[in-house]
Parts: sequence; structure tokens; C-alpha cells
Amino acid sequence: MSRDISQPEQGIPIGRRVFLGIAGLGILGIVFGSKVQSAVGETIGTGIGGLLPGGDRFRIYSITGSFPNIGSTDYRLTVSGLVDHPMTLTLDDLKSMPSVHLVKDFQCVTGWRVPQVHWEGVKLSDVIDAAGARSQAGGVEFSSFDGADTESLTLSQARRSDVIVAYRMLGGPISSSHGGPVRLYVAPMYGYKSLKWLSGIRLVEKPVPGYWEQNGYPVDAWVGNFDGRQDAPIT
Repeated sequence: MSRDISQPEQGIPIGRRVFLGIAGLGILGIVFGSKVQSAVGETIGTGIGGLLPGGDRFRIYSITGSFPNIGSTDYRLTVSGLVDHPMTLTLDDLKSMPSVHLVKDFQCVTGWRVPQVHWEGVKLSDVIDAAGARSQAGGVEFSSFDGADTESLTLSQARRSDVIVAYRMLGGPISSSHGGPVRLYVAPMYGYKSLKWLSGIRLVEKPVPGYWEQNGYPVDAWVGNFDGRQDAPIT
């Protein structure tokens, strides 16, 4: 029986212009290594992150002003919509499925990149196949336990082998500050597509643009295709 997981209070969302302006001023913090990521997640309560230097160089932020704190035993992922077999998956359920390991960069649309990040999880296509996508399904929508962030992909994008439901990164379980215990990782696209605190996967006829797209980001977020910047595509 699934337990209810409470949502954090929503803060003021950071829109595209504000977020890009903050990043341009260098105010966003740089957070180090997996050993302190959980502590960072517990101590950062703003929407723009902390000020710790070094390590993996991820810049941590939340659009709600807080991080959901979901225990690994409490985690539930719903798979619904245009599927033959709606499911509610635990973290153990995901770990029992065939795992995939990727070593890929994480490229933020604001310009920073963390190279050669180790990821582990389940191919999103395997989750979709387990639920049984109906013929009319053309897209996938994703929801977050933060109660605010949303994302979407076309079904063909979602079926790529480098799009995963991730439960490990940086050599350990995914911390709350990094979107754990389970997050989406869309390797060839900018980081806003890799939804944190993944709570729901819903198959639909046509996906609705997510939170960041509604605030000005491209719907098709292929790395190397943003505002004329020359970020090298991730292959």
C-alpha cells in the first residue's frame, strides 16, 4: 500500500530571465562531492543554491525554495495515462529491473557543464514497455515531488537509450539536493529536461510543454541548440 508523500511549500518560482541573470552574476553556488550533498540539500533553503566550492561543480537550485525529502523506502513512482498496465513502482522495483550505466556530461542551459558524470538507473523505455504504451500515445509528461516542476518528451525522445530513470549518480545514491532518490536524466538535452524528484510518468497523445519551456526555454532542448551558443552536443 503506497504511503502519501507530503509536498513542500512552494516558494517564488525563478523565471528564465531572473535565473539567467543570477547565473550571469555568478551568485549561484558550486557544490562539492557526493559525501556532502545530502547535508547541502538540508541546509540550502533558497531558490538559488549555496556557496560551497570544488568537487563535482554542480550548481544546486530549487524553483520552490526547498528540496523534497523523500526516504528511499517511502519513494513511489506512478506510471499512468495511455498505458495498458498503470503501475506504482518503489525504489526496489526500479532496482529489480535491468540496470544501465552511463558516463555522460551534464550541461546546464546557463552555460556550466559537469563532465563525465557516472549515472545508473533504468532505461525510461523499459519502464514504458512494462506499462504497455497504447497506440495513441505520442508523448510523455513528468511530474516532480516538489509540486511545481514538470517536463515532457515526445515518445521517440523518451525511448532513446540515453534517457533513464536514475537512482544513482556520482558514485552513490542520488541525494535530495540532486533530485533523489530518483530523477530523470536526459543525456543529450540541457539539464532542465532532467527532472528532479521524479514522482510521475504519464503517457499522453501530445505532451504539454513543461515548467521551464513555459518560462522561455526551448521545448526541444538538444545541447548545442540554444540562443546561438556553441555548446558541444553530447553524443
